[in-house]
Amino acid sequence: MHGDALTVTGRTMAENVANAEVYNRDIIRPLAEPLKPEGGLTVLRGNLAPDGAVIKHAAATPALLQHRGRAIVFKSIQDLKERVNDPNLDVRPEDVLVLQNAGPVGGPGMPEVGNLPIPEKLLKQGIRDMVRISDGRMSGTAYGTIVLHVAPESAIGGPLALVQDGDEIELDLAGRRLTLHVSDEELARRRTAWQAPNRAFGRGYGRLYLEHVLQAPQGVDFDFLQGNDPVGVVAQPKF
Repeated sequence: MHGDALTVTGRTMAENVANAEVYNRDIIRPLAEPLKPEGGLTVLRGNLAPDGAVIKHAAATPALLQHRGRAIVFKSIQDLKERVNDPNLDVRPEDVLVLQNAGPVGGPGMPEVGNLPIPEKLLKQGIRDMVRISDGRMSGTAYGTIVLHVAPESAIGGPLALVQDGDEIELDLAGRRLTLHVSDEELARRRTAWQAPNRAFGRGYGRLYLEHVLQAPQGVDFDFLQGNDPVGVVAQPKF
């Protein structure tokens, strides 16, 4: 904070808090004694997220922040709901759960579903965290080794759309990398065969949204709201 910033009291920020008392230094700490040496969020990049992805590593399991495992893919939010707790689901603790089509277009609306549930069969084994990846988002209070906001999203043909069951995915927090270990040739073949999912809306505001919404790195805003309108004099009507 800038102590010399003027506030609505007519005094500066520093003057306002000059006599404030800190009752618990575990909660409010001096700048020289941070709770952790770095922030709690990391932007990852790689062939799975060319435009970036976000992980809240402060809420993740440290042992999973350098991890490589096979992908278990859910094609949509509905697919996740229907299969994640199926006792016949072929899933192991070291696997990587992947949710496609949960982004700004695919969701639609980038719903808060990034905190994929641990499959029930693994919960019964005592597993409480796994690497999970999606183009959706989650609550700021959620926890786990969860990669979110993958961009470009799968619904518009981002690399996340090309992930298949059994592919190996590597999360490397130290290197800030998210890598799909599939050859460029194979990914090109899959891209040729890829078909965009059906859009949720064909008309009205929903269609307007789907045609103009931007991706996560651009704030999921409308493209036509970018920039500034030219300032001009509006002619007044004469009566």
